[in-house]
Amino acid sequence: MALTPPLIVLLGASGFVGSAVLRELATRPVRVRAVSRRPAVVPGDARAEIEVLTVDLCEPGRMAEAVAGADIVIHAVAYIDGVTTWRVADGDSAAERVTVGLVRDLVDVARSGRADGAPPLRVVFTGAASQVGVAPREVLDGTETDRPAGEYDRQKLAAETTLLAAHAEGVVEATSIRLPTVFGSGPRSTARDKGVVSLMVRRAVAGQDITMWHDGTVRRDLVYIDDVARALVAAAEHVTELAGRAWLLGSGHGTPLGEVFATVAELVAAETGKPPVAVLSVPPPANAEAGDFRSVTIDASAFRAVTGWEPRVPLDEALARTVAHCVQEVEPS
Repeated sequence: MALTPPLIVLLGASGFVGSAVLRELATRPVRVRAVSRRPAVVPGDARAEIEVLTVDLCEPGRMAEAVAGADIVIHAVAYIDGVTTWRVADGDSAAERVTVGLVRDLVDVARSGRADGAPPLRVVFTGAASQVGVAPREVLDGTETDRPAGEYDRQKLAAETTLLAAHAEGVVEATSIRLPTVFGSGPRSTARDKGVVSLMVRRAVAGQDITMWHDGTVRRDLVYIDDVARALVAAAEHVTELAGRAWLLGSGHGTPLGEVFATVAELVAAETGKPPVAVLSVPPPANAEAGDFRSVTIDASAFRAVTGWEPRVPLDEALARTVAHCVQEVEPS
């Protein structure tokens, strides 16, 4: 008799990261419940058995409905407000309800719904490398002390701490994967990337100058969205080995943003046939944080050793895919 594939519940399945994870899961012989406020888009060539559940998880009782019967939960819910996915104003209670409150709800459901002798619910949480705060050194390896500076990072850390405390109690078997600067789009993308790289791609496509809050030498560890999706699925496959702590994800390479944006300008010019836009340094806005001006590269060797994950898409190729997608949005064939 064939074994029933595990049920993976993907929270935030219509979002930027979640939709990419859904595409990755769809290639595998598993059962997936894709949970989100907007209907998730199921790939037409999916091998997985996919159920779409459209609910607002902030409503009472919805978390229990969403994770009923789950073997594994991948928590990719993001609070989105304004032009970016991560800037959160101090004291933003709506953001706190989504970022921290939903993790509390998940823990409560796991605690109350676990049958005697049943294995704990396995959970993969999408954290952020920026939770550490202002980087004490350029290369981060996960041994740093967390001192989050902004509200987004404080809320992410609070959610992660809640989940790992529940792991310590035996309520869940949980890990947090702290994501780097994630970016990108491609021909199968169904959700818009609102991060700074794609934002500047869209500026260039619109013929507007690309702007930076520094001189362009600040380095970032940039990982393409499809590689991040593969990493989160790998984490779900290795929850037991990863459980009980947070793990940093990154490529191991920091690239100066000035170089990234110059490449973007050239790629957009090649796609559109127009002259490349300028890449300019401008004064930072009032909401800029100290971390915006510090270089960050991530040593993810610990995560790689456990999961075998490696990024597959080189930066230049990832940028080219993103530019082509954004041009296609504006000039559909």
